[in-house]
Amino acid sequence: MVPMKTFPRRQFLSAAAILPAALTLPFAKESNAAVEAVATVGLKGRFYKTLKIGMIRDGAGFKEKFAIAKEAGFDGVELNAPGYDIDEVSKAIAETGLPVDGTVCADHWGVRHSDPDPAVRKKALESLLGALEATHAVGGHTVLLVVGHGKDGTQEEVWARSVENIRQAIPLASRLGVGIAVENVWNEFCYDHAGGADQTAEKFAAYIDEFDSPWVGMQFDIGNHWKYGSAGDWIRTLGKRITKLDVKGFSRAENKFTPIDEGDIDYPDVVRALLEIGFHGWCAAEVGGGDLAYLKGVASAMDRSFGLVP
Repeated sequence: MVPMKTFPRRQFLSAAAILPAALTLPFAKESNAAVEAVATVGLKGRFYKTLKIGMIRDGAGFKEKFAIAKEAGFDGVELNAPGYDIDEVSKAIAETGLPVDGTVCADHWGVRHSDPDPAVRKKALESLLGALEATHAVGGHTVLLVVGHGKDGTQEEVWARSVENIRQAIPLASRLGVGIAVENVWNEFCYDHAGGADQTAEKFAAYIDEFDSPWVGMQFDIGNHWKYGSAGDWIRTLGKRITKLDVKGFSRAENKFTPIDEGDIDYPDVVRALLEIGFHGWCAAEVGGGDLAYLKGVASAMDRSFGLVP
């Protein structure tokens, strides 16, 4: 086996840290010829649909909820961690065949890695470590993390505190093989919350690079920052730092979030950008929840938006 350290940092992030072994594909950046070769089929065969567990409104327990998600057309599900019963989740996976591809750190908004209080940062680290353990226990590959909030200080202070705190979780992430996936959210960090739609992802890229680890990447939310910049260009800038995607719709014209296939996100350019960076992996729906019929509609909206169907 080739030692892990021989893989370039960003190439390793895209595949080994995220996909199950059976789905791991070549790490190298796509050449122009390769992009052209797959252009006719787009992301089909390299794009896996998942959703947040809270979107599954029906079902009495994990087994029933997982069965509903699978019937709706999803390939996996994301849980909130820590906090679930590992045995129950493991049984639901075994009986439905639907994997847990990753989790969302359960209390990252309220207990933040950027908090000025060291005691709060300690709790945030404990929560992240617990989430990594719980995710590994059910076969997941990532923990989505909101790293902090701009209200906790200057950008420099939020940056330094969060990096120092999160960095302490990297050894465990490495041992378990579970990546830490930073999400771009409206937390007034690494972008100008009052700014226009011409902002770039350079600060986010530099933030991820600060960790200098294959176990810290980005769960890029396509809808969250369409208000502030080109989703396709942000994907191109972030490149192999992107380990997973989130998706929701957004309308610049109406300045509001929308269903995935509504609003005015430039999905054709998003798909082109994902092909250019050689993306293979998971995309999590993050919209309102509902019953089986509703979730089938969400899965279909993802298929149409990302060109997975004619």
